[in-house]
Amino acid sequence: MNAAPYLIEPLILPESIDAPDAGDFLDFSRLSDALVLESWGNLDRATPPGARLRYWKDDAYTRMRLFFVRVDGRMAARSWIRCELQENLSSAFLHVDVLNGYSGRGIGRALLEHAEALAAADNRSVLMTFTEHPADFDADGPDVIVPLTGTGALPAAARGVRFATAAGYRLEQVERFSSLAMPPAPALLDALEREALARAGDYELVTWTDRCPDEYVKQLAVLMSRMSTDAPTGGLSYEEEAWDVARVRNVEDTWMQAGNISLVAAARHRETGELAAYSVLELAPSKPWLADQDDTLVAAGHRGHRLGILVKVRNLRRLLAEYPAVERVITFNAAENDHMLAINVALGFRPAGWDGEWQKVVTAQPIER
Repeated sequence: MNAAPYLIEPLILPESIDAPDAGDFLDFSRLSDALVLESWGNLDRATPPGARLRYWKDDAYTRMRLFFVRVDGRMAARSWIRCELQENLSSAFLHVDVLNGYSGRGIGRALLEHAEALAAADNRSVLMTFTEHPADFDADGPDVIVPLTGTGALPAAARGVRFATAAGYRLEQVERFSSLAMPPAPALLDALEREALARAGDYELVTWTDRCPDEYVKQLAVLMSRMSTDAPTGGLSYEEEAWDVARVRNVEDTWMQAGNISLVAAARHRETGELAAYSVLELAPSKPWLADQDDTLVAAGHRGHRLGILVKVRNLRRLLAEYPAVERVITFNAAENDHMLAINVALGFRPAGWDGEWQKVVTAQPIER
């Protein structure tokens, strides 16, 4: 199965990063950081080791398997495959990374074939992956590849693009990776907030840290279900997720066990008491310079009242007051998500790079008799 004689080893997760058997995990974590640095020149997109350990553990909703290849005693490449266990049972999300100094040796191809074979053994026929690209190319130039959405572009000559294309994957969507330098101008936040409040008189804001109050958690589950369908996914094959209180609490517990802090702002309809919108900012104490703008959603029946900008401004004000050391906020949006991109641009977010979302549908091979 392997395209080159490399030993593909499974990563066995330790109980903690201080456990006696944590050596491979710590090497894997250092490899992961090195890969981020090669692509981006900083660790903004890297996950702290303790958080990685928690996020990579299986739960009732996802199963994760990780692998690595050593060359001359050094971890030089990694792969992983993640399968959802409640929805998307025919899909697998997989990824392969090889350090620049070890590319061109067939290691990536061997890891990809290995991951695809695991997916096939689990009857997963829809395979998805992604590639990462700093904003150092002309997205409007001739040497790009455009997804089926027609929005966004990637450099055609990039190693990841060539690798995915050669393996039979199709570019279904491009996501814009954006960054906001902190602090934003106070006058800008004031103006955006005034404009939003003028349209949102029927709503009030509620906020919490880490854990949703019991009185709102069922409604938050409804909004999180909508997040799985309302956010643009291009040509990617995603099924609607069924969220309930237990699933919301599982996510919150995972964030907290990973050491993260989540700031949540939500808009509540005064007359009905219904949660109409929410937005999440995540922080990792080991990365005090950074916050991650996670989900933002406005329910369809409540759009047109500037609730998206309102909840984002409220979270940014909390960030400024409670975490003044944060230097920038990063976020991701589908390139075709004009409305949310317009909100982020108004807040001061600027392009920092692009991610390609790729997919391959595998047809089962008939058995010869």
